[in-house]
Amino acid sequence: MESLLLDNIDQPSDLKNLNKEQVNKLCAEIRQFLLQNISRTGGHLASNLGAVELTVALHRVMTTPMDKIVFDVGHQCYTHKLLTGRRSGFAKLRQLDGISGFPNPNESEHDAFIAGHGNTALSLSIGMAWAKKIRHEPGWVVAVIGDGAFTGGMVYEGMNNIGSLDNLLVILNDNKMSISHNVGALARYLTHLRTTTAYFDAKNNVRSFLDSVPVVGTPLKKALTEGKTLLRRAMYHSTMFEDMGFQYIGPVDGHNEEELERTLRTISQRPGPHFLHVVTKKGKGYQPAEMNPGNYHGVSAFDPDGMPDPEVAPKESFSTTFGQALAREAAQNSRICAITAAMKYGTGLQFFSHSAPERFFDVGMAEQHAVTFAAGLASQGMLPVVCIYSTFLQRSYDQILHDVNLLQENVVFAIDRAGFVPADGETHQGVYDPAFLSQVGMPLYAPSNYAELTYWLHELLKDGCRGPRAIRYPRGGENARLAQYGCSGQDYDFLHRTEGAQTVLISYADEMDDILTACEKLTEHRINCDALKLVKLFPFTEKMIEAVKDYKIVLFAEECVEWGSIGEHLAYCLQQAGWNGTFLHAAVHTANLPHATVPQIKQVTGLDADTLAQQVMDAWMKGENIS
Repeated sequence: MESLLLDNIDQPSDLKNLNKEQVNKLCAEIRQFLLQNISRTGGHLASNLGAVELTVALHRVMTTPMDKIVFDVGHQCYTHKLLTGRRSGFAKLRQLDGISGFPNPNESEHDAFIAGHGNTALSLSIGMAWAKKIRHEPGWVVAVIGDGAFTGGMVYEGMNNIGSLDNLLVILNDNKMSISHNVGALARYLTHLRTTTAYFDAKNNVRSFLDSVPVVGTPLKKALTEGKTLLRRAMYHSTMFEDMGFQYIGPVDGHNEEELERTLRTISQRPGPHFLHVVTKKGKGYQPAEMNPGNYHGVSAFDPDGMPDPEVAPKESFSTTFGQALAREAAQNSRICAITAAMKYGTGLQFFSHSAPERFFDVGMAEQHAVTFAAGLASQGMLPVVCIYSTFLQRSYDQILHDVNLLQENVVFAIDRAGFVPADGETHQGVYDPAFLSQVGMPLYAPSNYAELTYWLHELLKDGCRGPRAIRYPRGGENARLAQYGCSGQDYDFLHRTEGAQTVLISYADEMDDILTACEKLTEHRINCDALKLVKLFPFTEKMIEAVKDYKIVLFAEECVEWGSIGEHLAYCLQQAGWNGTFLHAAVHTANLPHATVPQIKQVTGLDADTLAQQVMDAWMKGENIS
């Protein structure tokens, strides 16, 4: 059996001695390795298949960690991880104690920065490049940015501030743009000219000569520059990148490693800032992913030979239940609009986009714009529903505070992937929104099953509701045990009651399953307790506070950061009401959550049933405030 080149690549330096044929063979091996391994573990497939040659060429030319490669978004970094000594780690990709699905400096010196959210690479790279200049350190800073990230505003804020960074290279990994044959051929020819040493030498010689010619030299140089700009405007339809200070190069075939490498070598010999436009095909080398890259962006384990059809949102999930319910509501109310930030399928809004396309808006990777856009719609009498993952909603906090909350605009926030999220790790956990939304007094609801989601969405969309409000729900499907309770239509419900109980365990959403299990364990130890489920998380009703005051021990568990959380609000309200019992708060104490399954994350954070039960038993053993 022929040995694999990949088996001998342990560090980027191992790439530099390969010949052309070996490089092409290595790229094919990497693509096969990714397909085989991601099909076993799950992960980001299509984006990584499309970035193989680009990543190999980068590591053939650059020298990390002296040269910094910043990925935006980080889900295109798998080849980078393979080439930087983490091949064996792919067996536990995105699993507890395995390697992350995103770059992380804590994992490798070759990872320049953590990268789970989009639009950040250019701003980060500018900061790193300036740090190198200030310290007189050698090396390039390379920002690899997917075309989807260009729908977010931070990219343009960064481009407007590149200054005179001669050590900055921005690579646009464009996997969507289609270039016609004629224009593409001529553009490639001009790119070839621009990336040869002769071109730059001639350019510099002409400039030097014209600078030395008295009277007419400067005007002539200006005329030549303007002529070049007109030509480039005709060729590329825009000179935006050059107007902002970049030297634009491209488009370059992102699957021609030899051409990429030659281009990068030439760029590395010339001062920047450079903007390299690379055209790739998402899902390259795997036909199902090439034909439908959106469905193969992030996948669970699958049979690569079985022509699978994984979906971003499964047929039965909170996301699809929400999307179908919202489409029904919109059919009855022409004021309802739906807004998402590049997550139409992930948030279940494909149903709305089909039934009411004129009221559906995908604003791209631009959460800040989405929220202020919603405020504008609401100010004119519309009823916008902003559908964003919890981990991305935090990017629009200022807009929520200033543009929605101050004037109490009539905006509904639908917060998907709330609470713990498996596999993606610390960058994608939905553990902040209850804290930052409750701090501004926004009514917040958390259904624990489909029936509650459908009921409370209907209630929040009624004409009688005013001001901002939010409904949050977890990733995936409903918990079978919690589904059995249906929907009472009440702000809170007791799911378990025991005569004479002096302890109550409180939570919301799918954490209630652990609460119920903890109650069962406590009963085995002859500790009677009740289980209270909140649907309306904030603000609390007086009736609910009065009900909780009857207990000597209150345990509140939540998949939320501890500080400013619903639990802290409850403890304060109980104290203000004169309660002096024992309050136990189980919440998230660290932002560095592991990439693992949800049960594993709960064990790490102490939100599993065993730990919750033990906390109550410890409080009973101490006998604090127990009559």
